[in-house]
Amino acid sequence: MCGGGPIRGPGAVVCGISFLTGSSQSLRMSLPSRFFPPPETADPDGLVAVGGCLEPEWLLDAYRHGIFPWPVTGEVDLLAWWSLDPRAIVELHAYHVPQRLLRTCRSGKFEVTCDRDFEGVIRGCATAEGRCGRTWITPAMLRAYVRLHERGLAHSVEVWHKGLLAGGTYGVAIGGLFAAESMFHRVRDASKVAVVHLLGHLRARGYQLFDIQQLTTATAQFGAMEIPRAEYLDRLRTAVQKRVQFGKRLAWPEPADVKDD
Repeated sequence: MCGGGPIRGPGAVVCGISFLTGSSQSLRMSLPSRFFPPPETADPDGLVAVGGCLEPEWLLDAYRHGIFPWPVTGEVDLLAWWSLDPRAIVELHAYHVPQRLLRTCRSGKFEVTCDRDFEGVIRGCATAEGRCGRTWITPAMLRAYVRLHERGLAHSVEVWHKGLLAGGTYGVAIGGLFAAESMFHRVRDASKVAVVHLLGHLRARGYQLFDIQQLTTATAQFGAMEIPRAEYLDRLRTAVQKRVQFGKRLAWPEPADVKDD
């Protein structure tokens, strides 16, 4: 259950969450979501609402409607919910992999698995590369995504080097949507190897939408692109209805495109 009182904000408070625009009555009548206002009501930065909780039902409802949690930490920690415009994705039918990275993937340097150490991956994302104390992956966020994993709704890809966890990535899977959350590495290229294997696996399993929220230099090399939020929401509605299973073993098809270094 959600604990604590509502977080006050510039709008009505409903079910412990502060809506950013509109009245509670009009929003409740028009909402397809149980907990959130429509993502189209986000402010220019993409902020939809503040408050609520990280129970699985809230998280799944959020992702199904194009919303994700991204806490704001500081003197007062706030649980904020976002829907960015534009939204970054990687097209699973058209992603590409740099030749050098593909050679690394094929070299045998790393062992790659899925769902062997989900908690180790998310802890790595929270603490690697000097992130400790400066990350949005708070203890509450970590516990929440571990609960999703225990329900079979969040998955990880682990990259191992000499028997130790060297890198990885994780995200939330709902129907044909995979919403990637974060990645980390302790050995050079380990996080990128994880992404290459995840992309290939998702394409092989029939996923339709790979959401990465924001475009970065790390994801641009795989062909990541930005699309308008309206287009993302249209594609999301179709993707989450698909019957797709993540599976217990990684598939490894050839990449859609190999890019010259």
